[in-house]
Amino acid sequence: MTGWTTAGKVRARETGGGSVEILIDGLTTQTKYYKPLVYEFFRKEWRGARAAWGDFSVEIVMEHVGEPPWMDLDNLAKALLDAIKGYLFHDDSQVARLLVERRPGDREQIHIRVSPYRPG
Repeated sequence: MTGWTTAGKVRARETGGGSVEILIDGLTTQTKYYKPLVYEFFRKEWRGARAAWGDFSVEIVMEHVGEPPWMDLDNLAKALLDAIKGYLFHDDSQVARLLVERRPGDREQIHIRVSPYRPG
């Protein structure tokens, strides 16, 4: 496991076994906000693992405080997958497993874990 690379509201680290964890602080109902935010982080700051071939598992967890925001999770997932495409995998057609979840938390943030897909 490596240390965090941080820039603004986004931070990421390699967690071993080809996995990468990404944290985004804060929430907005405008899912289009996340694509340029995360894309620019990977373009300017990320020096970790590069795009690979093969199948991937992607888990996205949006944590909220109080009432959940009015946000379509499918739009959030699409924006985030588009942002990391070309950096962690070549194309989002490589995503063999996708989990998107909304749950209460201590802070408003989004967790993303991208791992090589291992069926079973």
